[in-house]
Amino acid sequence: MPKIAAELGPLDVKRLKHSGTGAGETVAVGGVSGLVMQLLPSGGKTWLLRAMVGGKRREIGIGGYPDVTLAQARERARDIKDLIRQGVDPVEDRKAKRSALIAARRRSMTFADAVDKALAAKLDAFKNEKHQDQWRNTLQTYAMPELGKMTVQEITVQDVLRVLQPIWASKTETASRLRGRVEAVLSWATVAGHRMGDNPARWAGNLKELLPAPGKIAVEGNHPALALGDAPAWFADLRTRDGFGARAVEFAALTAARSGEVRGATWNEIDFDAALWIIPAARIKMAREHRVPLSPTAVAMLEALPKLEGNPQVFPAVRGGQLSDMTLSATMRRIHETAVAKGGAGYLDPRNKRPAVPHGLRSTFRDWVAERTTYPGEMAEVALAHRISNAVEAAYRRGDMVEKRRAMMAAWAGFLLGAGAKGKVVPINQGRG
Repeated sequence: MPKIAAELGPLDVKRLKHSGTGAGETVAVGGVSGLVMQLLPSGGKTWLLRAMVGGKRREIGIGGYPDVTLAQARERARDIKDLIRQGVDPVEDRKAKRSALIAARRRSMTFADAVDKALAAKLDAFKNEKHQDQWRNTLQTYAMPELGKMTVQEITVQDVLRVLQPIWASKTETASRLRGRVEAVLSWATVAGHRMGDNPARWAGNLKELLPAPGKIAVEGNHPALALGDAPAWFADLRTRDGFGARAVEFAALTAARSGEVRGATWNEIDFDAALWIIPAARIKMAREHRVPLSPTAVAMLEALPKLEGNPQVFPAVRGGQLSDMTLSATMRRIHETAVAKGGAGYLDPRNKRPAVPHGLRSTFRDWVAERTTYPGEMAEVALAHRISNAVEAAYRRGDMVEKRRAMMAAWAGFLLGAGAKGKVVPINQGRG
């Protein structure tokens, strides 16, 4: 029979010391066969269980003393022996549990953190910083409120639907891009080991079954626009409102520019002497510098704006940086709701009967050119910074007709101010005092 070690007590264990020579020494403590205390030359003490596992002798660490007491060491040793009797290798079992814990921790990454990581991984895929900002701003505006604090592992199809459904019909193009970006973030998280399972933002065989196809509910650029007859009253209401959001919408209306171009405008893009707003190619959809002649009304509005120290934005957000797209949309929504509260119909697109949105102001401008003026349509297309689809026309038209457009934009400002179809053109030297 194997020799049974004397059962030591807590005080005996506390008094055990290394002899001072050689490497680690072991002392059987009894109570559980194979349980020993290892005494290290450094003075440290650890628990080991010597046992046969699968026909091989193993030394299994149980922990250090005094963090693991004698009583706890004996209890753990008995549990390990029970596992061995059940045919379980305790060392491999421990490794598997540790791996599972690590995997679980990796899958605890929040969607907000995943966005940062995914963007960092995709930096080389972006042509310029504008595209990266578009990605981040879209996700920040629409996805973060619902998904930001959720772990990527727990996000389901229903969670993605909560993000998409409120804007799927009203902002279909934005919603479609948003879906693709959420899918890309979750795809990165899956490949990086932070989540498992199908991608809940996938379109084919997934969201396609729950949402109408984008092409069936919206055409690109088909944003609700102001009716021409409503524009002067709407503009008058807008000008009574305070705040950078209202001024950004006013500037967007006066210049027929895209919301993103207005929100990103910086003071160094404004040439007051020439009454020009020069938008660099990096911030333009067609990736080509765009010069916008500023009407005296637009120049006066800009001159009245305060400049915040250390902030280059013409229309800064309260917490710094540029305004969000939602800020401009909220301004227009409030104007519409105020008109409805006063007993009117509000400011609805005459075609689809939906409340007008910032991007729709460009359509209103285009309708004004076509229906109320004799300015050529190609001049309006240049003002809107649209790509020229006709290759021959594009080859011959190398300039941007900026001086001819100056009169058109002054007339547009006059129309918004209620001065009639072409408006009153004010000499440009009156734009600055």
